Amino acid sequence: MEEFARTCSLILIVLDVMKPLQHKKLIEYELEGFGIRLNKQPPNIAFKKKEKGGLNLTTLVPQSELDVDTVKTILAEYKIHNADITLRYDATAEDLIDVIEGNRVYCPCIYVLNKIDQISVEELDIIYKIPHCVPISAHHKWNFDDLLEKMWLYLNLIRVQMVQLNVLRYTKPKGQLPDYASPIVLKNDAKSVDDLCMKIHKTLQKDFKCALVWGSSAKHNPQRVGKDHILGDEDVVQVIKKI
Repeated sequence: MEEFARTCSLILIVLDVMKPLQHKKLIEYELEGFGIRLNKQPPNIAFKKKEKGGLNLTTLVPQSELDVDTVKTILAEYKIHNADITLRYDATAEDLIDVIEGNRVYCPCIYVLNKIDQISVEELDIIYKIPHCVPISAHHKWNFDDLLEKMWLYLNLIRVQMVQLNVLRYTKPKGQLPDYASPIVLKNDAKSVDDLCMKIHKTLQKDFKCALVWGSSAKHNPQRVGKDHILGDEDVVQVIKKI
């Protein structure tokens, strides 16, 4: 489980809605032991070991837990006596340990609470307010749409539709509607038109002339754009090649 969990992009933990907290704590404890942090961002702490000079601790905001003596004690456990550390927020000792060890994995997680057909509407309203949770009924196939939408959100992906793409086997006749059932999926941190071209075929980058974009990222429909244009979710794109 450890190796798989450390390499995945999203973790789904399926729990029985009748006793979710008991199972949730057990699973979280196991994952924490493997160095996997659920629904957390990496600590905003700068840490650099050095040959000499002792400890140089810089705090950009007041600290409620970490002071010079505490930091020195933690570093001594790792036989580190010379380091530059910058705390950019009110950090904990656990945050500093995570940075020092440097092998933590930060992964988004959705808690899927199953068997909602066995609880009342009032209980369901309470569950909906719990962060990172999606209630479902696998037996009745209830609320699968909400789960799918949250998965898209947590994976940080966008969907792009293509029309009239004249390259290799991707050619589509002019005027054809985009295939909304089979979008091209891009990561949210790599969603430029150039990233889209690379996703389709590397030669398209060299032959690229311009693109027409319809959707949320366009100032008007269609908008003529270059490779650096940032696409939005469910945009429609037409790539035009050099002649």
